[in-house]
Parts: sequence; C-alpha cells; structure tokens
Amino acid sequence: MADIKFEIKETSGVLSESSKGWKKELNLISWNDKEPKYDLRDWDVEHKKMGKGVTLTVEELKKLRDVLNEMEL
Repeated sequence: MADIKFEIKETSGVLSESSKGWKKELNLISWNDKEPKYDLRDWDVEHKKMGKGVTLTVEELKKLRDVLNEMEL
C-alpha cells in the first residue's frame, strides 16, 4: 500500500482525549497535496498515527453544522 501524505494546515478543535493520549480532533488537512478538507479523526500525540475518520468539504461541514443545530440534544 502506498504511503499517504498529509499536512495539517489548521487545528479547529479537540473533541476528546483517550487515556492513552490520543485526541479526537477537527483539522483542516491537505491529503496527498490536494485541496485541504476538514477532517475528524483520532490522532496520537505526535500526529504520526491516526485512526479512521471522516473527511468533509466546506459545504458538507456547513450542512453537518445545520443538521446538528436542528437536533434536540
């Protein structure tokens, strides 16, 4: 499997942290030198290892915001 190249352009926030130090973060990331997208996933302390996540365009992130705002939590 080919290496995946990524660059974290901006960290928007940390949602949680596990007992092992991994953090669930919302970041703006450029994957394989492409246009940056918003990404929600777990990261190790050094940002070298990552868990499975979800990558969203700006439009998808705005729609998710709208959906969350309509929910009764």
